[in-house]
Parts: sequence; C-alpha cells; structure tokens
Amino acid sequence: MLARLATAALLGLALTGCAPEETRVLGATPAGAPSPISTVHKAPAGKPVVIAGEIVEKCPVAGCWFSVRDGSGTVRVDTKNAGFVVLDVPLHTRVTVAGKMKRSGEEQQIEASGVRY
Repeated sequence: MLARLATAALLGLALTGCAPEETRVLGATPAGAPSPISTVHKAPAGKPVVIAGEIVEKCPVAGCWFSVRDGSGTVRVDTKNAGFVVLDVPLHTRVTVAGKMKRSGEEQQIEASGVRY
C-alpha cells in the first residue's frame, strides 16, 4: 500500500513538472508573426508592429517601460498608455509585444498595446 502511494506521488510530481508553463497576457493579446527588431526600427510612426525577444532592461520604479532584445537589435517599449506595467515580469523573460511605432526625440520606440510572456 505504501509503495503504491509513493509511486502515485512520484507520478503526480513527474506529470506536474512536465506541464507547460502558464502563458500570461498584459493588455491586448499580441497577434501575428513577430518581426525582427532591426526592421521595426525603420517603420514609420503609427505603424502596428509585433516583436519577440528577451526583456533586458525595465523601469525599476514604475515598470512603465522596458527594453527587448532579439538577435537583430534592441528596442524600448513604452507601456504608459496601455494600462499595464511590467514590475512583476522578471528580467530575461521571453516576451511577445504588440503595439505601434512612435518617435521619442531621436529614438524609435514601441507604444505597447499588449505583452504575452
């Protein structure tokens, strides 16, 4: 009897350990195939974009912006107008971001509408 309980417990742990992680979405769910960051830097202001990469920096106080890097470059993502922040999303998390391009001074940025991680 004890052996069956131990086997059942180990099987339960093995199955939950292999379960896929839960996907979380902040704002609107990003849809469409991600573009390389190097190409979205050339997009005009107001153009809708989707990117994917790793969070490499974020606002340490309010979580109202973060930077995403893929194999082609890095871009800053602004969440102020999207109604969410990324304070609880750890650095080096893989994300997919949807939004539209905007210019802030000389810098191209993405004004986020949603993030999936």
